[in-house]
Amino acid sequence: MRKIIVEVEVSVDGAMGSESMDFWEQLFQFHSNDVLEYLNDLLFMPDALLMGQKTYAAFAEIWPTRQGKDADRINSMPKYIASRTLREPLTWNARLIKGDVVEEIRKLKQEPGKSLLQYGVGELTHTMLKAGLVDEVRILVYPFTFGEGPYIFEHMGVNTLKLLETKTFNSGTVALHYQPESER
Repeated sequence: MRKIIVEVEVSVDGAMGSESMDFWEQLFQFHSNDVLEYLNDLLFMPDALLMGQKTYAAFAEIWPTRQGKDADRINSMPKYIASRTLREPLTWNARLIKGDVVEEIRKLKQEPGKSLLQYGVGELTHTMLKAGLVDEVRILVYPFTFGEGPYIFEHMGVNTLKLLETKTFNSGTVALHYQPESER
């Protein structure tokens, strides 16, 4: 069975980004070589991506304009998009998840292949956590505070997580790997 891994990058105060570029400018300054290697290894681990509408829209605008090994990888991967408003055909090697999202993702997990990766945390993550579909949550915590949201796991209630692994990087960034402790 394929695993679902959720990866999110946050500031120490749990902020996941902002409409302004300020958050990403802060975050990128902590992308030391070992952080970039970690992110690269993560990108090459799965054979498909799961995305909500917001992540899909942002990534589909940025990644096709980039070049290099990482861009080639992410641009060529199949992408499964959860959205109530998008309609097919989708661009960027993406397919809309139709019908019951939970059941369709359960089917994707049963297919042969490597893991499925979701970047960011949002409504899709919440849905998958509630359904017990997430196998691992990887949180990269960057050593700065941002002071405004959205925040990781905002409005998602209580989710108990079992610590699997930690890794500290040269920039002071820390990777936390968790397994959700939900009914499976």
